[in-house]
Amino acid sequence: MTLKKLLVLVGLLIVTAVVLAACATATPAPVVPTEVPATVAPTAVPTVDPAEAIKPIFAASGHADAAAEAFVHWDGETPAEIPTSCAKCHSETGFVDFVTDGKVDAAVAAPGQAFTCAMCHNDAADALTSVTFPSGAVIENLGPEARCMTCHQGRESKVSLDAKLAKFGENLDPDVAPAPYKDDAGKDVSLGFSNVHYFAAGGTLYGSQVKMGYEYEGKSYDMKHQHVGGFDTCLGCHDSHSLEVKVEACAECHDGVVSVDDLKNVREPSSAQDYDGDGDVTEGVAFEIQGLQETLLASMQAYALEVNGAEIKYDAVTYPYFMGADGKAYPNWTPRLLKAAYNYQVSIKDPGAFAHGGKYIIELLVDSIEDVNASEKLTTKFDATTLVRQDTGHFDGSSEAFRHWDMNDDGTPSYVVEAACAKCHSGTGLPILLAGETIPEEGVPAGNGLMCLTCHDGANFPALIAGKDVTMPSGKVVSFGEGAASNLCIECHQGRASKVTVDDKIALFPGAADAPDTVVAAIKDANDKDVKFSFINAHYLGIAAVWFGTDAQGFYEYEGKTYVGTNTHAEVDGKAGCVGCHDVHTGTPKEETCVACHGEVAVDDIRGMSSTADYNGNGDVTEGIRTEYRSLRDVLYVEIQKYAKTTAGTGITYNPDVYPYWFVDANGDDKADEVDGKTTAYSTWTPRLLKAAFNFNFVRKNPGAGVHGGKYIIQVMYDSIEDLGGDVTKFTRP
Repeated sequence: MTLKKLLVLVGLLIVTAVVLAACATATPAPVVPTEVPATVAPTAVPTVDPAEAIKPIFAASGHADAAAEAFVHWDGETPAEIPTSCAKCHSETGFVDFVTDGKVDAAVAAPGQAFTCAMCHNDAADALTSVTFPSGAVIENLGPEARCMTCHQGRESKVSLDAKLAKFGENLDPDVAPAPYKDDAGKDVSLGFSNVHYFAAGGTLYGSQVKMGYEYEGKSYDMKHQHVGGFDTCLGCHDSHSLEVKVEACAECHDGVVSVDDLKNVREPSSAQDYDGDGDVTEGVAFEIQGLQETLLASMQAYALEVNGAEIKYDAVTYPYFMGADGKAYPNWTPRLLKAAYNYQVSIKDPGAFAHGGKYIIELLVDSIEDVNASEKLTTKFDATTLVRQDTGHFDGSSEAFRHWDMNDDGTPSYVVEAACAKCHSGTGLPILLAGETIPEEGVPAGNGLMCLTCHDGANFPALIAGKDVTMPSGKVVSFGEGAASNLCIECHQGRASKVTVDDKIALFPGAADAPDTVVAAIKDANDKDVKFSFINAHYLGIAAVWFGTDAQGFYEYEGKTYVGTNTHAEVDGKAGCVGCHDVHTGTPKEETCVACHGEVAVDDIRGMSSTADYNGNGDVTEGIRTEYRSLRDVLYVEIQKYAKTTAGTGITYNPDVYPYWFVDANGDDKADEVDGKTTAYSTWTPRLLKAAFNFNFVRKNPGAGVHGGKYIIQVMYDSIEDLGGDVTKFTRP
């Protein structure tokens, strides 16, 4: 036997022995349990009453500061009591009394009462859901912030200022201090300053809905300040007990924000204008407001001295704030100066105005500066044209595009955008549709323009929510490509009518399609009411209808004609369509990028290399495409007027600024005829006239048509002129 085999055998024997030994081991005896050890009670963890934890936080707030002027102001009065007009917000007793039955029944004894938990935590306060502002405006369906705005709303408004001025008579000279009037006690009352009061954040937040500021006639103003969900109320941005701003939450979206002061540097993409005219469009909105405040104060001081003959000074900490040279209350108030000074104070006494409603405040300040400097008696004028009060289209909260729905037909407040319009005239409509949902039948709340989350995916910010296919009013589907940002733009910039719309309307009226030159008579609807054959408005800035041409078929295209399709312009900065040529937020054309290919030429004068014909027949083949198509557009207007007079039997005129744009012009002076002071909408429509008027209006509502699809527009204008019987022999159709 070899050594190797011997070792293997020995190893096996050892292993076998170990296994056998293990198997032969006796089963151990069961363990007899001993007495169960006593349970040791866990160390008690002290419980903390949440209410008790909040108390020291609240105690350090301004609301609990018993030594503050807001609570001790009346201690030295005789009698030492807080009057009913002040007790609502300067005593706990008064507040509880007010929220219980809507008024303060009796003065409250001084010294003033700092607030306690019971101030806001009681049945009446819990049930509070609406707030009535000094203007009389009521904001309903509020949450806990109703408690805040019951006091933080100011004590004056445009309504109260106008009422105050009315006591001095009608048709007041804005630049003359009115004579005193007698009050009920027979005492002379002179025009004096009106103080909005302090920390009126609710008035700033809700803007024109509550009219805390003095809003000038003929001007439109932003309503409630829009912010992202969860941060659009008092308690969304402030701790309810410490009152501190939730800076950490602000920092999640606003870079560089570490402290409250840093918020003054915030400027969102929607605020792109140089409001105060200092040339800086990067400074925070707070500093834009500061610049306007300085300009307004300087304008008022020049006005007071030159027009009123009395110097005026402002002291932010001494009532009544506006002083004369002698340090006493300023005496020489004119209506114009009062309105401006009131707005100045509105902007000063809400230190967080830039965040609560900065654009509303900017509008008030710019309008006040403009009004003061409009005085014919003032010689030292500030050039108010250097200031900007409105943002660009998408964010112009004061524009008709977003303010149209503020009032119902009966003059009552609405602030709801109807479902049919909400897609493009609210900040929330489009995202609802892009999510595959339906806009509520009752519409959506009106806003101040578009919002970040109108186009951006909140869950994956700043990613866009752009899709691919966009359906046009004609039913045709167009696209700039999968996920292209420009697809978002044309969801709205497409118009709301098309060739299909016009043809469908004509088809509703029996025999109309076969009698293009016959005035169409009204028909009866299902309710036996007259339905007139009327004009169709394609809507405004329907850029996609121009860019995609016949692929969108937004304009009325005539049978037997062929039309240009999608614009083949190259991508700009690697981006297709709208966002390549326009700033994505302001919509401003990137004219500097045009220079790279088109040279130093104005956008209106651009003429592509493929556009070599003399389309309008004036002999100039170098003028911009815009000039070419506008010449044809003007010819079309003449033909429309000629046809309306001779064939339809009634003269017609067009006003691009007044709906429904087409009006009766019987005497041919190209002005709308008036009956009892009102213009008469044109109603003598034939199918042929409707088609041409539809195309003309759609072109007028597309100011950038030359760039977006000039050749297509020239074809449409040419064919419209020809269909009306106009002479097109000198024109060239692409």
